[in-house]
Amino acid sequence: MRTTMVLLAVLTLISCGHEEARKPEAAAVAPLPVQAAAASVQSWPQTYEATGTVRARTTSIVASKVMGYVQQVNVRVGDRVRAGQLLVALDARDLEVNLRRAEAGRAEAQSAVPEIENGIAAAKANLDLAQATFRRMQDLAQKKSISDQEFDEASARLKSAQANYEVAVARRAQIQSKIAEAEQEQRAARINLDYATIAAPFAAVVTDKSVEPGNLAAPGAPLLMLEQEGSYRLEVEVDESKLAAVRTGGSARVTLDALGRCFDARVSEVVPEINSASRAYTVKIDLPALPEIRSGLFGKAAFSMGERRTLTVPAAALQQRGQLQSVFVVENGAARTRLVTTGERRQDAVEVLSGLSAGEKVVVAPPVTLADGAAVEVRP
Repeated sequence: MRTTMVLLAVLTLISCGHEEARKPEAAAVAPLPVQAAAASVQSWPQTYEATGTVRARTTSIVASKVMGYVQQVNVRVGDRVRAGQLLVALDARDLEVNLRRAEAGRAEAQSAVPEIENGIAAAKANLDLAQATFRRMQDLAQKKSISDQEFDEASARLKSAQANYEVAVARRAQIQSKIAEAEQEQRAARINLDYATIAAPFAAVVTDKSVEPGNLAAPGAPLLMLEQEGSYRLEVEVDESKLAAVRTGGSARVTLDALGRCFDARVSEVVPEINSASRAYTVKIDLPALPEIRSGLFGKAAFSMGERRTLTVPAAALQQRGQLQSVFVVENGAARTRLVTTGERRQDAVEVLSGLSAGEKVVVAPPVTLADGAAVEVRP
């Protein structure tokens, strides 16, 4: 009985082993359908990129021309002002006193004019009389009808009348000079009084303020800084060796990272003086009138340097993992990971500096499940 049970167990194990051997092998994994493109050599524009800072074309440091305490400040940093708008007002009481004093001096000088004119008229009348008397005496003297004494007296009266008239005319000239001087003082006092109200020279934005009511404003000391809106330019440093490709009136591709803006702009000026420390020239590029542009922004300018031949792949083929860049290369029906070094990006293409050869096929927009060594099927 025991022998029979052992034989049955052995036969059962042998039967199971044959059943396992008769099972078919697992089916092979189906290849993953992908799209591929060949790495190709293309002509790319060659550019030189320079960095710089946005600056206002027109700036103004607002300062006082006269000494005085600040009475009123009407603006804050960031305010937009129009041309002629009042910015700062000074205490003008002393200046008003000076104007009134100058006006009083002119009025005093002017009041002497009637008296001078009357004196001139009287002196002229005396002169006319003396001349007429002298002529009559001269005729009588020729006829020996008067004595020499009488003729000499008539001649002396004529000379005295002439001198009195000339003195009166000279006094009128002096008073006219005083009136002109008083008018100049009055004009200067009025100008100084106008300096007590400081207005915007043009439509601008207030970018800096260093004055508050109660401060003493000194001549020439900055109070406000203004920048004209809509008139900005990017000033970049161009290496001495690259200056031949930059010319006034030429174009540059400007990028302002802070604004996320990129546009074409015109080179307005190339400063002829080189910076001895950096061996670079300053190039100024006019910017469009965009409301968000402000001075101090960082900017980049790309200048065309001709064309060059370079190896490129579609940008969608590039994989970024941390600092590493890679693509999947199709080799013998399988996807192989290939590390690459890239350069510039142009629209939908990326420059490949190393890691690929022309003609090799790379997977475009690889599926997230694609792994190194996976079987793939290239489909159009």
